[in-house]
Amino acid sequence: MGYTGDMGNESETERDNGNPRTGERLQKALARAGVASRRHAEELIVAGAVTVNGQVVRELGTRVDLERDEVRVHGRLVRLPEEAPLYVLLNKPTDTVTTVHDPEGRRTVLDLLPEEWRARRVYPVGRLDRYTEGLLLLTNDGELALRLTHPRYALAKEYHALVAGLPTSAALRRLERGVFLEGETRATAPARVWVMRSQGEATWVGVEIHEGRNRQVRRMLEAVGYRTLRLRRVRVGPLGLGTLKLGAARLLTVGEVAALRAAVEIENEA
Repeated sequence: MGYTGDMGNESETERDNGNPRTGERLQKALARAGVASRRHAEELIVAGAVTVNGQVVRELGTRVDLERDEVRVHGRLVRLPEEAPLYVLLNKPTDTVTTVHDPEGRRTVLDLLPEEWRARRVYPVGRLDRYTEGLLLLTNDGELALRLTHPRYALAKEYHALVAGLPTSAALRRLERGVFLEGETRATAPARVWVMRSQGEATWVGVEIHEGRNRQVRRMLEAVGYRTLRLRRVRVGPLGLGTLKLGAARLLTVGEVAALRAAVEIENEA
């Protein structure tokens, strides 16, 4: 089962109706499958991120049939959506891994969802480490997922951390200015940090960041001398956790989806 290049000189009608070649242009197929906007799909193709039947394809005019050809983006198989995209908000509990499948048999975030949602092939957007709780978005909307994880948009992420002791004003100022994390040569970007309340000999601290480094909040607090006892994410951009119970999940409202799309500059449908 092959695919063919498109020289780009025929009209759309000629290509689709009067030409023996079948299928549709690769960038159009990727957009229709919800992987990315057509313009972003073109960038992925040129960058060599797309394979068709096991071969890297960089020609924008390539024609494919998603029902027959195996198309992958960064190794992920592209499928045509059977229904409208699904958007799920999960309040992730601790000791749960943010992955679709875990070879070690640990509980994954998908294990917490109803079977009918899992059957729609939703997957996590970004990551929360195994022992961090809180807001996690899962979706099968490829375009939105790519935008939400792209550094260009850098949506604010708010965390609440329970730390041992009471952080000093000097420690908070260091976090706000940016700190060097162990093993890294670049300081963290400026953050917003505030004391929320005490809990025995520990303190709840709010931290808002715009980056997504590995275990960043825990490592930031460690860098100024405070051990994190508990950590949960409560907001990503305009999407908040609200009163959703730990371990529970719900579908996003139409308004929440529209707000997320607007935050990453995806035009909302009329």
